[in-house]
Amino acid sequence: MRVFVTGATGVMGRAAVHALHSAGHDVVGLARDADGAEVLSAMQVRPATGNLFDRDSLVAAFWDCDAVCNMATHIPVGGPSMRPRAWRLNDRIRSEGSRVVAEAARLAGVKRLVQESVSFVYADGGEEWIDEECPVAVTRAAEPVVLAETHTERFVGATRDGVVLRFGHIVGDDGLTRWRLARARSGHAVGMGRPDSWTHLVHPDDVGSSVLAALTAPSGTYNVGAEPVRRTDVVAAFAEAAGADEGSFYRRSVLRLGGERLEWLMRSQRVSSRRLARSTGWKPCEDQFGVHWFAPMAQAHGA
Repeated sequence: MRVFVTGATGVMGRAAVHALHSAGHDVVGLARDADGAEVLSAMQVRPATGNLFDRDSLVAAFWDCDAVCNMATHIPVGGPSMRPRAWRLNDRIRSEGSRVVAEAARLAGVKRLVQESVSFVYADGGEEWIDEECPVAVTRAAEPVVLAETHTERFVGATRDGVVLRFGHIVGDDGLTRWRLARARSGHAVGMGRPDSWTHLVHPDDVGSSVLAALTAPSGTYNVGAEPVRRTDVVAAFAEAAGADEGSFYRRSVLRLGGERLEWLMRSQRVSSRRLARSTGWKPCEDQFGVHWFAPMAQAHGA
């Protein structure tokens, strides 16, 4: 298949490109300029000039593609992420960009659209298991994610399929994980929420493999990640990977400053990813979270 990947140079995009190449697919990516095209070419991705918010350029870029995988995001990392304006571009990518991508894919005759999403959009489930039928909690922070999913649902037609992949929190060789490791290494807090609550994580390799599985999945929404894990175990793993004696959690008074941007990151979510496995045979490469997930970053710091 010829598969177009938006956000191909990002964490999720690179994982998707690797999985698609491994399966023998031809991959095309979006390049805004010559520098972007050069980066894509180095990844063995055929560059197509366009802009995520320009429908006509995307129609031309998507032409002759069998599927479009929209992996584009712009996630702020570190202290700046606490500023409301820091999320403006990412929110626009998910709300407006996803609409333009879906419209362009339809006009270009693309038969399948895969849209990235996040599993922490679900309401707090406490100790209960969460699957794709469970309710989501829509806040101003979550609204762009819900809009992106809605645009994919509207893409579906008699000859078109739309797949939404709700990823857990990515833990791997990415900017946010490296930032949290640096904090743990310095003795600063990395945990959010109740220590005994559940969280849903995904390894980058499984982001890629799930995108590959989505090329044959029936239209619908699928959770993607490892088995859920207690937050206290996640913090302990960060501390061990960073060579710290112990990890710690942010104080509630600090987290309240983040408002809705942090609230949905602290919900207890014991998320099941079994639907994708049942529908496609997909199996996560890393189904159990552990300190070995940090191996590439630890090696980079001589740990």
